[in-house]
Amino acid sequence: MAEEDTSTIRPDFPTGRVKKIMKLDRDINKVNSEALLLVTCSTQLFLEFLAERSAQVAAEKKRKTVKLDQMRIAIKRHRPTSDFLLDSLPAPAQSADGEPANKVRSRPVAEKPVPAGTRRIDDFFGKPVSEVS
Repeated sequence: MAEEDTSTIRPDFPTGRVKKIMKLDRDINKVNSEALLLVTCSTQLFLEFLAERSAQVAAEKKRKTVKLDQMRIAIKRHRPTSDFLLDSLPAPAQSADGEPANKVRSRPVAEKPVPAGTRRIDDFFGKPVSEVS
């Protein structure tokens, strides 16, 4: 029988905040401690990955500070990440001649259809709209 590692895993992210964000989904009533740990660690790993890739892009462009444009390039280079995250980023900055710096988008994000049964990530962070009956 293999020995079990008895050390505890402590993520850097506050699990209480992650739990609050998870519970913003109407389908989630309770959050198991093991699931919370996995989601917290996964979030931490994903953000570390995104930060490393963005820093690589900034270094390629000889910049010391990572900006949104470098993050957007890093996301575009990693296909699985760009599939879900690219549409959630703010619109690209305007260049000096008034044209958008990135001409890839054919229409604004708000107009893109959302698959059935899903919501935009912006809905989680906006103020709740009271429904009038």
